[in-house]
Order: sequence, then C-alpha cells, then structure tokens
Amino acid sequence: MVERGAGGRVWVGPPPRSVVIVMLSALGDAVHVLPVANALRRAWPGVRITWIVQPVAHALVAGHEAIDDFIVFRRRRGAGALRSYAELRRALKGRHFDLLLGLQVYFKAGLITALTPATIKLGFDRARARDLNWLFTNRRIRARPLGHVQDAYFEFLEALGVDPEPVEWNIRLTDAERAAQRDFFAGLDRPACAFVVGTSKPVKNWMPERFARVIDHVQAEHGLRAVLVGGPSPIERAAADRIRALTREPPVDALGDDVRRLVWLLEGSRLVVSPDTGPLHLARALGTPVVGLYGYTNPRRYAPYRRFEDLIVDGYARYEGEPYRADAGYREDGMARVRVEDVIEKVGRALNTGRE
Repeated sequence: MVERGAGGRVWVGPPPRSVVIVMLSALGDAVHVLPVANALRRAWPGVRITWIVQPVAHALVAGHEAIDDFIVFRRRRGAGALRSYAELRRALKGRHFDLLLGLQVYFKAGLITALTPATIKLGFDRARARDLNWLFTNRRIRARPLGHVQDAYFEFLEALGVDPEPVEWNIRLTDAERAAQRDFFAGLDRPACAFVVGTSKPVKNWMPERFARVIDHVQAEHGLRAVLVGGPSPIERAAADRIRALTREPPVDALGDDVRRLVWLLEGSRLVVSPDTGPLHLARALGTPVVGLYGYTNPRRYAPYRRFEDLIVDGYARYEGEPYRADAGYREDGMARVRVEDVIEKVGRALNTGRE
C-alpha cells in the first residue's frame, strides 16, 4: 500500500507481491544485503524477491534461499555503457515491482532505479544519497547521522515495518564445495590462517613486508599454516609474490577468481587476517574470527558487524583514544599506522580466547 504511516512507515497494509533490490557492488555490500533479504523473506514469505546485481557479487549469492531471481547488470565503460543499460531494459521488459529498495547511493544505481518499473522506489535521504541519487526515488528513509553500513540498510526494513532480527546471512556450501574444502584442508599439515593480501584500492592495502612478519609469527608461534587468499588482480598477485619471497616458510598461495572457492577457504580457516574488503565481511558472515586491519576506512562504519570488534587494529585513529564518529571520511595515511606488533597481539587474542 502506497502511503506513509505512523512512525515513518512507507509500507502499510498487506505485504507487497514483488520486491526488487538494487545493489550492484562487489562482495562486501552483497554480504550486507543478505540480512535484509532474509528479514524480508521471514516477514513476507510469499513475496517474490529480485536482486539487480553485478557479476562478482552474483557469483557469491546465486542460488541463495532468500532470492527468487537475479538480474545481472554487466557494467561496461565508455562506448559500451549504453549497451549495458540497453541489456538491462530488455531484462526488465514486461516486469513491474510493487517495491524497489535502492540500497546503493551512486548515480549508476540511480539510473538503474529510474529504468526499473516499481510503484514505490525507496532510497536514502538526501543527505546520505550521493550524485543526486535521491532524485530517482519517490520515497526516502528518514535522515539520520551516518552509522554502520549494515544498520543503514536495516533502516529500510524499519521503514517497511520489518524486524531485522535475528541478523542472518545463511551463506551455505553445496555438497561439491564441501568436498573440495575437505580435500584442500586435508592437504595441509596444520590448521589454516587465511591472509587477505589486498583490495581493489591500493590505499586500503597493508604492506607485504608487514604481512610477512605476521605470517612468520603465526606459523612459528601458533602452529598454523598461512594461506594467502584474494583475487587475480595484478596488485594482489604482486603482493602475494612479495609476501612469499619474504617469509621463512612461504605460505600457501590460494589466490584465484572463484568467489565460491573463497567462501569455503574462509569458512574452513581457523582465523582470517584482512584489511577492510569483501572477504573480511564474508568471514564475519561465516562466523570465522577475523583480525581487521583498518586505516583508510573508518571501523565505526565498516567494522565486522556486531562481532570481532575486539580484534580490530585501528590505524584510522591518528593517536590512541582519538574520538571520532562513524563518518565516511578516508585517511590515506592510515594503513601505515597499522603496526605489526598490534596485529600479532590481536592474533594471539583471537587464538587464545576459546572462540568458536
């Protein structure tokens, strides 16, 4: 029903028949969408949920129990951009949704919102939307200060009268993936500690020389086998090669472009060490303890959600005890403040506290 009810509700009355989620980004954002989709499924079991998503994130969530179907947006740059949007229009032909959730704030997502037929198009308030994204929606969540990105997504549920609790990701392995996981870890002589070697942004990455020192400590003092994980980008490849050259016992090189393989690598590891990137949030969703290396991004906004906060190494703070809010500012010198000794201390805390 299209009206704003008490308490800022934008949907009152019977549940919608169809919902489309617009979230195109890579793994981290896709992980944050899953608790939203699960909550919608619990509250409205008969609703049909569609997700407009890009290929990398689709590789993670394809077949998820909360989503009925996906529309994969294959983004192209330059002259190919028009082709991307033309393909989307063809995929949307003949469809109409009762409700659209515009969880992404950029202009690209706004264009997709504009192209998607929906009665209610719910997006962020003007202050938090970027690139005039708010112009493409006809309902907006209430204006609030910036907080954790997961909580911001839950504000959409609040506007719909849907309870986000319990917060669930429900990322499950297939039988074939479970078998591949067993084979991989059976080939190691010790439990694994996964190290995420890089991100898509060089300023978010930790130095290979520092990774190597932590890996030497983890393998010598904690009896774990270091496994390097990540994607196939030249930046990650170079970081992995440098780390292996600097370590006394070179870690296992498990980089690759198979997102589902990354899932079972993280799930099967005893501990993950990672900068703020998709695999960090994926590890949290899987329940694997993760030591988070934060410097460029604000951990109050991007920390593992409600868990493993005590394992964060905070290079975002310019000095110990610095008060700061969950703003969206970046600190390009922050990763240099992530010290080896602090990471080693957090690794010890994670391994010596009986965590599951």
